[in-house]
Amino acid sequence: MTRRQTFAPDAAELERLGEEAIRRLPDPFRVHLRGVVLRVEEFAEEEVLDQLGIEDPFDLTGLYTGRPVGEQSSWASGELPAMIHLYRRPLLDEWAATGVGLEELITHVIVHEVGHHFGFSDADMHAIEDEAE
Repeated sequence: MTRRQTFAPDAAELERLGEEAIRRLPDPFRVHLRGVVLRVEEFAEEEVLDQLGIEDPFDLTGLYTGRPVGEQSSWASGELPAMIHLYRRPLLDEWAATGVGLEELITHVIVHEVGHHFGFSDADMHAIEDEAE
């Protein structure tokens, strides 16, 4: 008999799953993520939701913030590092609602955020996600 997880994973567990997802990305993408901070928060900040025009905080599971790869410079100082934000409560809500594995869901969100940062279409990101699995 398979044992099912009966508790919600904490931020540290989501961070571990996110780091594993990044490690599985193909090398040409992963090399551009060196120095990118993975951050797990309960929800996106209200200001972020407002900027994106999102009313329900459960509608945002992840976000990439920072300069696009082509705009990064060693001359830029005093800026926050690029970050991938994972939003724990919306991720757990989607996990419970869809039945998709949490590892698969987090991989999808990370690939999606990184892909948009690099300017990829949704179709391109699906191909990258398939390779990461």
